[in-house]
Amino acid sequence: MLDEIDKRLLSALQADAQATAQDLAEVLNLSASQIGRRRQRLEALGLIRGYAARLDAQKLGLSVQAFIQVQMTTHGTEPARGFAAFVARQPQVVSAWTLTGEADYLLRVYCADLPALNRLIHDVLLVHPAVARVQSQIVMHQFKQDAALPI
Repeated sequence: MLDEIDKRLLSALQADAQATAQDLAEVLNLSASQIGRRRQRLEALGLIRGYAARLDAQKLGLSVQAFIQVQMTTHGTEPARGFAAFVARQPQVVSAWTLTGEADYLLRVYCADLPALNRLIHDVLLVHPAVARVQSQIVMHQFKQDAALPI
């Protein structure tokens, strides 16, 4: 499905999603029209889901990053759907995962400060009827930034 040029194109786009077809053509030694067709095909296949800017959380006043483990009181399809919809509405939650093990979910959050994190935990998450307990880990320093996928 993917040849080596597709993989190199995807890697280049992960590094710089704003690169023009001409920029990519020079790097990949293809014509800009070939790059455009390949890019469109990769988008149509769903391999490229979209393009986004990486923002600086600190400069935006979001000085606290944390991971929150959530354990549910009950398990099943409806509680899981309800909790997923609830989490999707929380702007502080930037990503969420379903886990194996003691915790059912892992949430990655950004907050302005520790009182804001405290409010998120106590006034939002813990009041949800399906939540039994939460455990948070505050990020002291992120020494490796979110990286491109290894393709």
